[in-house]
Amino acid sequence: MSTFPRSILLVCLGNICRSPTAHAVLQQMALKDDISLEIDSAGTGDWHIGHTPDERAMNAAAARGYDLSALKARQVTQDDFYRFDLILAMDRSNLRNLKKLAPADASAQVELFLPYGDSTTEEVPDPYFGGEDGFDHVLNLIEDASSSILARYKE
Repeated sequence: MSTFPRSILLVCLGNICRSPTAHAVLQQMALKDDISLEIDSAGTGDWHIGHTPDERAMNAAAARGYDLSALKARQVTQDDFYRFDLILAMDRSNLRNLKKLAPADASAQVELFLPYGDSTTEEVPDPYFGGEDGFDHVLNLIEDASSSILARYKE
């Protein structure tokens, strides 16, 4: 990130697990640190438009003090590539999809989310088809990367 974005869009496949979790975590951390950012989340797929996040994601987040209940799934739009400074994909598959969707003159920088943290992996695994512990693992990865992103604003 060469300049500090003022707006960040977090993206996964259906916008019901990883990206809304990242949305709530990054937003709450930014508010706590008094960092002004526009934060949103979306999915590259359209299966869950209008739905609340997965109950398991909401429960895992709530156990750590994050509230996902007001979030509703939406799909990435062409306008997002102009509205946001930075679009962060949760995995390589969604990164590829975003790059295909991006207009040629898009102003948003499109990257992977996890490389901003200290994780040894580059992708946030999709916990949807796994057990409860997958949602906690995702939260650990997201909290780490979110802290690292916001630390750049404090320097």
